[in-house]
Amino acid sequence: MSHLLHIDSSIQGDASVSRRLTAYAAQRWVENHPGGTVTYRDLAADPIPHFDAVSGLARNVPAEQHTPAQAESFALSRRLVEEIKAADTVLLGLPLYNYGAPSIVKSWVDHIVAAGLSFDPTTGAGLLGDTEFVVLESQGGGYGPGTPRHGWDHAGNWIVHGVSPTGLVPRIIRAELTMAPVNPAMAGLIPLHEKSFADALAEIDRLWAAADLTA
Repeated sequence: MSHLLHIDSSIQGDASVSRRLTAYAAQRWVENHPGGTVTYRDLAADPIPHFDAVSGLARNVPAEQHTPAQAESFALSRRLVEEIKAADTVLLGLPLYNYGAPSIVKSWVDHIVAAGLSFDPTTGAGLLGDTEFVVLESQGGGYGPGTPRHGWDHAGNWIVHGVSPTGLVPRIIRAELTMAPVNPAMAGLIPLHEKSFADALAEIDRLWAAADLTA
């Protein structure tokens, strides 16, 4: 039976474009995987603790040397990695905040990059490469070639490298200029935003169009 892990991270609630994208993608996944199951994780509502001096070294210390705080932190890493291993597809909503990924997404990535859990400590080989990883990114502005802030997107580019030790390979689908409908100074860019959003939905539609409907 197919299984989906659906992860949101936006703090915008119903106003979030990335949540609209992940909800649409999750619906399309379910439609194309009859009998499939879904696990949902909301990093904004239930954030993963950031690394600190008390527990952050848990993934670098042998288990038998763990303090209680480190043991608890490592157990969380194990649960997060097992969520991924149990899934055929992971959907991650990734809004762009101050030109980077939300810190709660960074914390999730920090926890899943763990020797013995997501990669082989001897060979360095990633252990999660069989899982499809779809990242749905929303950008308030536009950062593509030819734009004044080309290259200022440090979320989509970062996550490719951030999860690389695990073997996950993100497929990134972007909706740009999401601030255009709410920022009067960007009103002239609304048609470009609408096209970008429609293009993102169309790309989502193509993801599982050829899925085995008997799965």
